[in-house]
Amino acid sequence: MTALSRRETTLSMLEEARRSGRVMLATVSGVASTKPALVDFFDKKVPAIDVITTKSFQVTPNPGNREPIITEPVSGSFGNSVGLRNPGMIQAVEDMRSLRVNGLSNTLLNISVSASTPEDFITLVKAFEPYADIIELNFSCPHASVGFGASIGCDSGIAAEYMKAVRDAVGADCEALIFPKLTPNVEDIGVIAMSVKAAGADGISAINTTGPEVYREPHSGEVILNNKIGGKGGQSGAWIQEKALECISRIREVVGPEFPILGMGGVSTGSDAAAMIQAGADIVGIGSAFGKVHQKNWPAYIQSVKQSAEEILSGSGNDTGNDSGDDAKSYLTTDRSMEYIPFSISKNINHTEDISILYLDGTMKCGPGEYAFIWIPGVGEKPFSIAEQNPLTFIVKKRGYFTRKLLSLSEGDTLYVRGVYGAEVNLPDKPRAVLAAGGTGIAVLPSLAAKLEQKKINMDIYYGTSSESESEPLLKERLGRYGTFTAVSDDGVPGRVLDILETREKDLSETACFFVGPEPFMAKAAKIAVDHGAEKSAVMLSMERTSLCGIGMCGECACGDRLTCRYGTFVSYEFLENNAPEILK
Repeated sequence: MTALSRRETTLSMLEEARRSGRVMLATVSGVASTKPALVDFFDKKVPAIDVITTKSFQVTPNPGNREPIITEPVSGSFGNSVGLRNPGMIQAVEDMRSLRVNGLSNTLLNISVSASTPEDFITLVKAFEPYADIIELNFSCPHASVGFGASIGCDSGIAAEYMKAVRDAVGADCEALIFPKLTPNVEDIGVIAMSVKAAGADGISAINTTGPEVYREPHSGEVILNNKIGGKGGQSGAWIQEKALECISRIREVVGPEFPILGMGGVSTGSDAAAMIQAGADIVGIGSAFGKVHQKNWPAYIQSVKQSAEEILSGSGNDTGNDSGDDAKSYLTTDRSMEYIPFSISKNINHTEDISILYLDGTMKCGPGEYAFIWIPGVGEKPFSIAEQNPLTFIVKKRGYFTRKLLSLSEGDTLYVRGVYGAEVNLPDKPRAVLAAGGTGIAVLPSLAAKLEQKKINMDIYYGTSSESESEPLLKERLGRYGTFTAVSDDGVPGRVLDILETREKDLSETACFFVGPEPFMAKAAKIAVDHGAEKSAVMLSMERTSLCGIGMCGECACGDRLTCRYGTFVSYEFLENNAPEILK
């Protein structure tokens, strides 16, 4: 018997699910499954997910928009303007190839692509075809540059032209199914759906976000999102659910009963998923809801959505539409996770040419491993570790545009803080601790040292500075009271403090080690600690990865397959060795 092709296998799975009443769930482009390690996480650890969708890849790398890129005006309803941030085709193809080689096998892989010309779409489809089960053509992004996204999907003629060009180039037997992703921002989405079906689409994804709209922070009245279209961003989450159901229903009406539809928009519970299928979807996408669920609960949450939806559709579960008895709802947080709080600067003390301490006129409960975002209207936002809670204190090093603007603020000026994100570090059960920081890693040490002191743990603290002057009031005042403190200037040799640590710390077998700073600095420090007897589970590195949202949606802060915005920035050597060994090289 001849084995089915990948194309035939995908179509067979869709038909089997439709026939059996099994609910198929998918991630959506740009949310949660945005990094290779997170794609693998969903494949291996979230068995209720049937289709994993990547972020939209382009031919060339795209840095996206400057932060803020996501806002949450109402709990569970978001505005977003990521700007198609992606690493480009060459890197993405290698990532997808590696995923396949390393055993991605439990789910269908939907690779999203974005372009402004038919030629670039063809290039992308051909490049990803060997690795994709579905290729999603992004005809729908509402905040992309002119020529991309909704600029294509709003016109049935243009959408059909692009789809036909792709189909003609790859042929009817392309191993990956081709699903154009449609925008709801049209007079009749059914007309667009019929045009792309006639032009050779294998299925349709819908909908992307509605909008775009402008979102303003209530206290300041200022525009939140940062982009070249006046701060406009698409709407996603709960407030687009009704529109999504209308669109899916209309698409099903015009394309007929057998044509595959991946439906998404505002789905967060089993009742929502059931409603999407009743409207006509074969696969149900879940996106923004991941930002309302802790990553550790994603497997159970998705399983609950699937089970509740299947029970409703079979007639054995609740179908009242109010989510009563829908277990998935219990995993969703109900508070606004991205609300800005205004603070005034009480002191801005410059300690060196590049480092200052900002004291704000309030407090914010925070521990080591947690962080907050500082937002300056019209400038942007960045995440920072909190040095002290009361008063709220940040140690800031001048690095780029945002930090220059931040450090130029004066006493009495207002800035905005949101958070906290992450989680406090769990202290290893050891009687002694060694702390070592390099550069701006010093910002983490005050709160960490205070937590260790509460546990009556003796500690030795090492700090690598670029100049002796940085060690004066900045450190001795804050850290000397917790234990022995040693500051070592680099003198042109970055990380020279670790030579001192290696010389002094001969036996670390009963010591918890905490390292903060650039990743090469921490990797070297961790190796020294392990070589000197420290248990791998007791060596903690502060992995302060890029963070754009803080709530688990963008995936940028992934360390291995773990989001530091959920689990906290401190990660053990043991975890890194097993999940992200490249960091330790």
